[in-house]
Amino acid sequence: MRQPWTSTGLGLLLAGLLAGAGPAFAQGTGSGTGPAKAGLEALVGAWKRSDGNYIILIREAGRNGELTASYFNPNPLPFAKAQAVQEGGSVRAAFELQAGGYGGSTYALRYDPASDRLVGEYYQAVAKQTFDVVFSRQRTEGKLR
Repeated sequence: MRQPWTSTGLGLLLAGLLAGAGPAFAQGTGSGTGPAKAGLEALVGAWKRSDGNYIILIREAGRNGELTASYFNPNPLPFAKAQAVQEGGSVRAAFELQAGGYGGSTYALRYDPASDRLVGEYYQAVAKQTFDVVFSRQRTEGKLR
């Protein structure tokens, strides 16, 4: 039976992944404090789901809304689709998984700048169930919380 990763293990994984990712990742606060980033750039960073060791890593947000992103459960999986849109003051992101037995599972998330979190729904396609989810920005330096 595979043991879940500890916070320290996830921290080491993210530190290794982010080491070559560029300066955009150093801007995350990890605690929800400090100034919020504007627009789609607010999505760039590492996000950990509150109910487990699921990570969305967003490396880049393109002007057209395309996101360069990966998913970790804790093993890395590619997103089939990763897209964001800004409408007024609201930033929303949608992700679709096809790999690793996820077969069409999706995340529909909204960025909450007040708490620096992603909130929304996860549709688990295999079980045909929808769950409310919250992702918190993770620090990219040092130990994860």
